[in-house]
Amino acid sequence: MGIAQTHLVNRVTKWRKLRVQTVQAFRWPTPDSRLPAADGLLLSAFYLLLFAFCTLPAAYGQQPAPAPASQDLPSRIAPTAKELFDRTIQALGGDAFLHAKSVTTKGRMFAIDEGVTSGFATFESTVQFPDKRRFSYGKDKPVILINDGERGWQLDKYGMIRQPPEQIRRWRVAMRYGMENVLRQLIHEPGLLVQDEGKDFIDNLPARVLEIVDAQQVRIRLYVHAKTFLPIRITYRIQNPETKEWEEYAEVYGEYKTFQGVQTPMHIARLLNGQRYSEVFRNFVQYDAPQPPGIFEPVR
Repeated sequence: MGIAQTHLVNRVTKWRKLRVQTVQAFRWPTPDSRLPAADGLLLSAFYLLLFAFCTLPAAYGQQPAPAPASQDLPSRIAPTAKELFDRTIQALGGDAFLHAKSVTTKGRMFAIDEGVTSGFATFESTVQFPDKRRFSYGKDKPVILINDGERGWQLDKYGMIRQPPEQIRRWRVAMRYGMENVLRQLIHEPGLLVQDEGKDFIDNLPARVLEIVDAQQVRIRLYVHAKTFLPIRITYRIQNPETKEWEEYAEVYGEYKTFQGVQTPMHIARLLNGQRYSEVFRNFVQYDAPQPPGIFEPVR
């Protein structure tokens, strides 16, 4: 094999090894021999905004989440980028979008392996911005994942365990660079560089491109529809702390519907280095639903 082919084989081998290790890291609630592997893929896939195979930028070191940007760093926002950002916020619902504190969703999620659906599960999720969630999947004795900032737990029929530190870091990074937190919170941090990158054609749609570089030098590109200004795709590029290789994550949004004045994507696809690995189809959305006390504590 040539050098390029050898490099590709090595990367595929590492990816499959990571996938197997992730599946083996959890205890699954069903005896069905097919579901554990499928659910493992689905769970890993879900960590990216909601839920992904995210890895931390090298700049994060041993910190469980990105360090706050220095208050002394000025932000640089191009005037056309500011205009594009404002039109995107208005398209999503304006104040209704900005003031939403939490979102509860239900639906189905699918794991995709080498272009083929390898499993699916129903889910229910409550996310409180910026970094809390309670997510359950499966019908009978579902697995429940709970995250509250730097704390995380997993509950299943066997009991409760704490999420490993890396799993918590993945969740926090995925939330930080997901569309909701980028547009509500990250965009207002000091030390940003925000530019209008002009026009593009992505996912068969005409798009405008907003590029954001945060204080940790993570580059985020937000693609919005050229006419509706609704987000089509968001990507960010981070460095694997172990291999030091750069990896690009993406979320693709579609089938928007309005709930409580907020335009909400009902279909979300997630990609790693251009390869689709999960899809989420929502059939229920409610913003700021009343929640019982302790919903983000490790209790059923």
